[in-house]
Order: sequence, then structure tokens, then C-alpha cells
Amino acid sequence: MSLSAPTPTPAAGKTSTSGNVRPATPADAPAIVALIRELADYENLSHLATATPERLAHELFGPHPSCECLIADQDGVTVGFALFFHNFSTFLCKKGLYLEDLYVQPAARGTGLGRLLLKRLAQIAVERDCGRFEWCVLDWNVDAQAFYRRMGATMQPDWRLCRVAGDALRELAA
Repeated sequence: MSLSAPTPTPAAGKTSTSGNVRPATPADAPAIVALIRELADYENLSHLATATPERLAHELFGPHPSCECLIADQDGVTVGFALFFHNFSTFLCKKGLYLEDLYVQPAARGTGLGRLLLKRLAQIAVERDCGRFEWCVLDWNVDAQAFYRRMGATMQPDWRLCRVAGDALRELAA
């Protein structure tokens, strides 16, 4: 399913353009990786971005896909993505939809594409009978937090993200 945005009322300084949200295809892997690198730069985490188009294509479209991706196009150019996968809630005893990353290039922000990406993800969650749709946002990214609140999200102040990676992961597994 593809969603098209009506020509939105542009945000201040933005030009009004129509956009489209669609499922990613294997041919999109290089563009998605380029957007992942832009996101990593924005979050000051470039040193952690090791994705390659080949690895990403395998994870998205290989024999056992671990994630899925939506693409936001504007005037035929890929300007954003939302990468997601299923998780599970033991309390609800239902799968959920987890948004790993949502990114829209700065020039395309304020045109409705971020909202379209979230809307399509919510539709997927409902279609798949998910108990919830959730994601994390950096504490300093107040613009994203405000956007998510406008979309109906609530922040979970009592929860903290825990992560074990790299050497610590190998040490824990030993």
C-alpha cells in the first residue's frame, strides 16, 4: 500500500510539494543507507553507522528478514525512511510494532511526510493486530518529541533503554 500526501500547507520557509510513502524495495538499499548515515551525522553517532547496502538488503529482503522499511519520496526523490520490526509484549500477550528509526531530510520536513510515515506504520500495526506501536527518541531532540506528541504519542518517563553491545555483549555471552 502506498500513501500519497495532498499538497500540504508548507511550514515557514518550506515549499509545498506532494509526497508518497511506499514499501522499500531491494533497489532502495543504497538510498536507505545514505539516509541512515545522514541520521547518524545528525545524532552525532556517525562512528556507529556501519550499515552497507548489501547488509541492509539482506536484513530487509533476505530469506529471513529481520526488519521492514517504508520509503518517503518527494518529487521522485527518496527523502526519508522508517525502519521497523515486530517485538512482543508479555503483558498484552501480543506482538507490537517497534520503530527503530524515522528520518526525513531537513529540506523535506514540514511537508507532511513524517506524519505520513507514522500514519502508515500505525495502519500496519492495526492491520497486523499489534498491541502497541512504540519507539525511542533522544532526550535532546525536542523538535522530534514535540512532533511525536502532536501525532498522539506519550513519553514514558519511568522507562530507560538498556543496551549491551560490542565487547560487553561478547563478555556477557561468554
